[in-house]
Amino acid sequence: MNALRFDAAVDNILSRDKRFEAAAYFFLKDALDYTLKRTKEESGEERHVSGEELLLGFRDCSLEEFGPMAGTLLREWGVRSCSDIGDMVFHLIEEGMFGKQDSDTKEDFRDLFDFDDTFLKPFTPRRVRHLAPSSPGQEHEPSAG
Repeated sequence: MNALRFDAAVDNILSRDKRFEAAAYFFLKDALDYTLKRTKEESGEERHVSGEELLLGFRDCSLEEFGPMAGTLLREWGVRSCSDIGDMVFHLIEEGMFGKQDSDTKEDFRDLFDFDDTFLKPFTPRRVRHLAPSSPGQEHEPSAG
């Protein structure tokens, strides 16, 4: 995929739909490459990936690349759900950057996983401890043992 052509495609998309940051489209392209590579390693051949496979690849690539910051970063880019990824995919299809089979639809990208469950919960501490002073105005000092 020609990088200059991809840049121009993203610019065209952003001129008509500003919901997602340009960085989200560039990351989606990386996530597709990640998914295609993984699929080839598993099956030994290059092939079209389904919406579900791309969503799972996007999820795994996000977590691998950004760790605990994945959810925050995706939200900053405007990506808050699986259907948002589907919208971006179809924008790139319209621009001729991604391929599509006749059976591919936006519905393939509906609610495969919950973004909060996927990108926030694994990194939220199970128990948050609050250390309060022993009495108002006093600081709690550790005892010398």
